[in-house]
Amino acid sequence: MVMDLTHAESLLKTAVNDNSARFRDGQWEAIDALSNRSGRIMLVQRTGWGKSSVYFITTRILRDRGAGPTLIISPLLALMRNQLRQADRLGLNAATINSTNRSDWREIMRSMDSDGIDVLLISPERLANQSFVEDTLLRIADRIGMLVVDEAHCISDWGHDFRPDYRRIVNILRRVPSNMPVLATTATANDRVTNDAREQLGRLAIQRGPLRRESLSLQTLRMPDMASRPAWLAQRIPELPGTGIVYVLTVRDAERTAEWLREREIKARAYHGGSEDRPRLEELLQENRIKVLVATTALGMGYDKPDISFVIHYQSPGSIISYYQQVGRAGRAVARAYGVLITGSEDADIMEYFRRNAFPDEEHVGKVLSLLGSADGMSIREMEANLNLRRVRIEKALKFLSVENPAPVIRDGAMWRRTPVKYEMNHELIERLTRQREAEWEEIQRYIDSGTCLMSRLCSALDDPDTADCGRCAVCRGKPLIDPHVPRELLAEAKSYLGRAPETVFKPRLQVPANAFPQYGLDSGMLGQFAASEGRILCRWGDGGLAEAVAAGKKEDSFADELVEAAAGMVRKRWKPEPRPEWVACVPSHEHPDLVPDFAERLARRLGIRFIKNAVRKKRRNEPQKEQQNSLHQCGNLDGVFEVSGSIPRTPVLLVDDIADSGWTMTVIAVILRQGGSGPVYPLALASAGSA
Repeated sequence: MVMDLTHAESLLKTAVNDNSARFRDGQWEAIDALSNRSGRIMLVQRTGWGKSSVYFITTRILRDRGAGPTLIISPLLALMRNQLRQADRLGLNAATINSTNRSDWREIMRSMDSDGIDVLLISPERLANQSFVEDTLLRIADRIGMLVVDEAHCISDWGHDFRPDYRRIVNILRRVPSNMPVLATTATANDRVTNDAREQLGRLAIQRGPLRRESLSLQTLRMPDMASRPAWLAQRIPELPGTGIVYVLTVRDAERTAEWLREREIKARAYHGGSEDRPRLEELLQENRIKVLVATTALGMGYDKPDISFVIHYQSPGSIISYYQQVGRAGRAVARAYGVLITGSEDADIMEYFRRNAFPDEEHVGKVLSLLGSADGMSIREMEANLNLRRVRIEKALKFLSVENPAPVIRDGAMWRRTPVKYEMNHELIERLTRQREAEWEEIQRYIDSGTCLMSRLCSALDDPDTADCGRCAVCRGKPLIDPHVPRELLAEAKSYLGRAPETVFKPRLQVPANAFPQYGLDSGMLGQFAASEGRILCRWGDGGLAEAVAAGKKEDSFADELVEAAAGMVRKRWKPEPRPEWVACVPSHEHPDLVPDFAERLARRLGIRFIKNAVRKKRRNEPQKEQQNSLHQCGNLDGVFEVSGSIPRTPVLLVDDIADSGWTMTVIAVILRQGGSGPVYPLALASAGSA
């Protein structure tokens, strides 16, 4: 049965809950090719165009004909909530399989076996799990009615968000029927990306729509110093209509920028991969209950709010492609929206760091391969015990290796095994991709300093044939759309804010790796009984302001009175721990025996409480804790090192150290103090330099 336009359009009206809805240019053509001719298509259409309508309507058509379920591979399942409402209106039963709902897998697969699931969504990371692929995915491979690869630019080395797990999609394609419809979708792909995707996914008809957004007015701003950025945001965001997004490059910038805006009475929240209750934050913006969401790229693909009025980039993104992906969120359903890109000299250092860390270190790869080659399989925890490497670095090396074809390592449940495949890192590929990213960075710098239309620059970089001047951007108009001026008083406040210590909460460790402390006999249960109370860290190593004073004090082996005053003010005015500490102890050191005790004594005097210098004694020398790269090695390096010296007060104590790396040192000493009879232990560190 061939589906006609009239019936398909009635499904569209149901999907979007609008009786006046009509297909946009290209939507019916894509549905027709997929449902009537089992086509293989790559849709390159701007955000908000309606790519999800294409695959949900096609799924409804195919299911009504008796075809199997649609498999959607999408990198951000949590951000498909809006799109899934369409599936529900069409009577499609959609389910997701991901790492957070493992308990539901069995029931979902039972429904799949009985043909009760219409749409199954999985993340590309699921394809890295061999047992999932073999036990779950391959069971249904020959029954899949359509395969959808969402955000398909991720499959390409040339895309802005290359994800190695996408490479495994090729293996899935080998297992599905050759006449099965395939749909790849993206909002951002130039010819290099589409050609690369074509090579990997096979024959694909490229359907490219116009990328220009008529309502979007663009502007770029080069700022003379770091303080000008938050000052400009605080001055201009209240003047902008509606709600919007400020994109930042780091989690820390998201938190601090949102805090700064709130202090200026602007309703702002931070959004990043570590944010609690991200759906709630999305909802606050969706319902216009906040003015702005300050977000990393975690708020990206799949988020749909049609009336975003402005997207501001606090720093330069790495490429034109990623910039368009983000700025294109503005102006979908409003008459006028703004896209402003702010930049400064600091951005180049951030992007250089990202490029430098894009691939695993060759030494780490070698250590992982050597270790696996000496054993008959190992879990990541066992690798941590044998390698002084952070877990994230081990996982990075394993992922990099496992997507090679053929792969030198394979995953078998929780175990990783070495295969007979000989392996050497492809330095030529790494160098090529690094040069590519450098070229993309230079391209966006040319965009920032462009003397020609900004919209036409974007379209040209994305190989959109429509490169006519927009007439709306700052270049076309010959003047700024939004005043770049920052009042002197506000700039001074921003400088003061950036120089202010970004105090952070110290959260003691609560989970101990098994057998990590054989001498102390310390386990998670004991931590629950004797754990430190929540503490504070005065600043972050490497920042300006107080962090510079901490660095100078380490170098001179004496901390300035400025730090004593700052720490005392933090304890008394902002932290105010209850019950109040009545004495001070400190973390001992063989290398700098007087540095921390001298500071702790002066702090105790300033707080008007007692200091007991030798409450904790170091029994033996150990390696610097900063050299220990994962919890097992960090714990082992501390086992049996400290002891309580003599009797100590049974009252609350402030435990002082200079630098908190992993947090384990103060966690362990707190347990020893509590076991020795002290009251609650409040850790206080001058600076954090690691995961603490």
